[in-house]
Amino acid sequence: MRTALGDTCDPLDALMDRVADARQRRLALDVFRKSIALHQFAGAFLPAYSREKTRRGVLDYDDLIQKTLQLLTKTKDATWVLYKLDGDIDHILIDEAQDTSPAQWQVIGALAEDIAAGASDRERSIFVVGDKKQSIYSFQGADPREFDRMQAHFADRLREGSGLQSLELEYSFRSSSAVLSVVDNTFADVPSFTEQAVTRHRAFHTDKPGRVDVWPPLLGGEKRPDDPWFAPLDTVSEEHHARKLANAVADEIKRLIDDERLPIDGGGWRKISPGDIMLLLQARSGYNELFYALIAACKDRGIDVAGPDRLSLMNSLAVRDIISLLSFVALPEDDLSLATALRSPLLGWSESELYELAQGRTETYLWTTLRNRADTYPRTLAILNDLRRNGDFLRPYEMIERILTRHDGRRRLLARLGDEAEDGIDELLNQALAFEQKDVPNLTRFLSWIVSEDVEVKRQMDAAGDKVRVMTVHGAKGLEAPIVILPDATRPDRKRAPDLVISADGTALWPTARGDAPDTVLRALEDHDDKQGEEKLRLMYVAMTRAETWLIVCGSDKDAGTWHEQIHNGAAKAGAADYSFDVGQGLRLEWGDWTGNADTDTNSLAHDIPQLPEWASSVVDPPKKQQQFVSPSDLGGAKAIAGAQAESQDALARGTALHRLLEVLPDIDSGQREAVGRKILAAEGMTDASLIDDALDVIGDPDLAAVLTGDVLREVEVAAPLGDGSRTILGAIDLLRVESDRVLVVDFKSNAVLPETPDQVPDGLLRQMGAYAHALAQVYPDHAIETAILWTSAPKLMVLPHEIVRNAFNDAAIS
Repeated sequence: MRTALGDTCDPLDALMDRVADARQRRLALDVFRKSIALHQFAGAFLPAYSREKTRRGVLDYDDLIQKTLQLLTKTKDATWVLYKLDGDIDHILIDEAQDTSPAQWQVIGALAEDIAAGASDRERSIFVVGDKKQSIYSFQGADPREFDRMQAHFADRLREGSGLQSLELEYSFRSSSAVLSVVDNTFADVPSFTEQAVTRHRAFHTDKPGRVDVWPPLLGGEKRPDDPWFAPLDTVSEEHHARKLANAVADEIKRLIDDERLPIDGGGWRKISPGDIMLLLQARSGYNELFYALIAACKDRGIDVAGPDRLSLMNSLAVRDIISLLSFVALPEDDLSLATALRSPLLGWSESELYELAQGRTETYLWTTLRNRADTYPRTLAILNDLRRNGDFLRPYEMIERILTRHDGRRRLLARLGDEAEDGIDELLNQALAFEQKDVPNLTRFLSWIVSEDVEVKRQMDAAGDKVRVMTVHGAKGLEAPIVILPDATRPDRKRAPDLVISADGTALWPTARGDAPDTVLRALEDHDDKQGEEKLRLMYVAMTRAETWLIVCGSDKDAGTWHEQIHNGAAKAGAADYSFDVGQGLRLEWGDWTGNADTDTNSLAHDIPQLPEWASSVVDPPKKQQQFVSPSDLGGAKAIAGAQAESQDALARGTALHRLLEVLPDIDSGQREAVGRKILAAEGMTDASLIDDALDVIGDPDLAAVLTGDVLREVEVAAPLGDGSRTILGAIDLLRVESDRVLVVDFKSNAVLPETPDQVPDGLLRQMGAYAHALAQVYPDHAIETAILWTSAPKLMVLPHEIVRNAFNDAAIS
């Protein structure tokens, strides 16, 4: 072509040279335009976001750090704050220091400034614990290079004083020698590891048996050619390598529990339980959803498994089916929710049944069509009608429980979706209970919240009980297990581009695709890739060192540069030998004496179980019947004469205030009674001064003076057993006069309509007075008990015959 073009080729070459020269500027311009748009958006969004947080009075995680840093370093009172803190801080402990972000280190540096300077007569210290090999939280801002920088900073500041003491912990108190040997050989050629002082681990338990198994990659076939034409295209067949791997791992776990043993510290062996096994994956999603396939495979084999360490509720099919049914209950016109609920296991319709109902209908809504065919679908209508009748009255938790229990929803969902659906169902119930604690327990509000919030639940896997734990390596930080399985060790190491890159001058840039990135962005991306690759190695280190006794490495692909390849090479260097597993030929490194593993009777776990105390097997006495307290005024019966209008709330409040006046004023000097009465009314929230006049009329009545004054007790609390002792009378007597041979009980009543004789006293009042007499007869068995009512509106004291109040009380006690 160049020959054919002849002289024309030279101008073309010059053009291409100019295009190449301008390419960097063109690519940089593209990044510049995107970044300008990003910064313009941030300039509008971030202030609005900040104002909204201020309006709500909330701070996010980064705010807590930045506000603290500003308080200690940038405000005008920073020196005073540090001075006040310095007087209260003697020791600073920083744990997991390798995961501390630069901003957090700045806070620590400010707090430790005076300690590092040594300007104090007190004994003060800074204690930092960290392992750069375990720094795996860069997405939270952690930077292991900051660990080295701060170590150098403190070493320089402490040089004039006691100096910085740097100690390396060579011993591992967790893992066996077999596991540590493979770890050392796997990372022997990794510069970021060999640069550290400790390059070889030493097992504290030197005689502890250990194993490392490296399985061959499980390669699967493609989708079977005999799959029916209507099978979903995204269905993973049993021959797919991810499904084969999940089944193989579950089979191995079953074999370990049934046939294998673990060594016991101090000698002997014990059976393996599900809680001894932990499966660690590099990520929760992607890679053919191996995470959830492993849980399902374990449940299919009856293995107790704790479920995912993080659960997104709306990713659960069972939860979505329940939400669809509840959405229809809240809004019957929602045709899609009704159709989804009909096709779900909850109602069990087939595709053809739904098509027949929906296609060609003349009604506007699917629910109307369904109701018109009630005879054809009686079970479905019975369930839907029941839920709709109760939807406005039951709390969300009760509605979900009604679907699952009364209408057999739990069994139907598990039968169709498998046992793994139970995790989502149970967590939905938990979230419904939690929602009711913080919001109005309304079905519509609950549905709006659960759908819009996309609730994700984080579980505490260290409290999973005796169950197999399936989790990510990040979630396993700080945990350990006798047996650790790495099932996705062949996951491809695909570099993920960052959302933003930071240029050399600290400017945030919005990167383009690598093929269209200018040199500045490419260098930033390459630096990000290097950091990501180093962290991926640290993640592998954390995963391997979670194992105490036995490490099993497996995968389902055959890509170079994966964890599987690196651990395989490390195991081979450590002296692992070929071993035939059920899945094929692999490697096994075995340290220690495993011959006792086959002996099921040697020092089994049962010998370590302590004997239960005697009380644990004794029969517990039936609980005593709980005591019931009965107020004398709550024994039933009318409180006013028949035909009299019931007292209003104002009248009851006046009566209460009058009671209070009659309780206090008789003991006050006559000249002070009106002033004290006004204070009492103010305390009762009353302003009607006529109540004071009514009380003074009662107190000043010469016929009542002998009753109200002198040696009397007021507002006397009384309690006594009633009948068989299962109930107790508990009340307060307005006035009690105790004499040598008799006791007088007086109760104040402010009824507007008064009885003329004791026979006309309302039955409820007679029962109350009878209760007082019954209680006092047990307190004063040798005294005559008399009861009387002081009608404050007359005023008038009416003595009640003992026979009348006793009969009224006996009728109340029997009823």
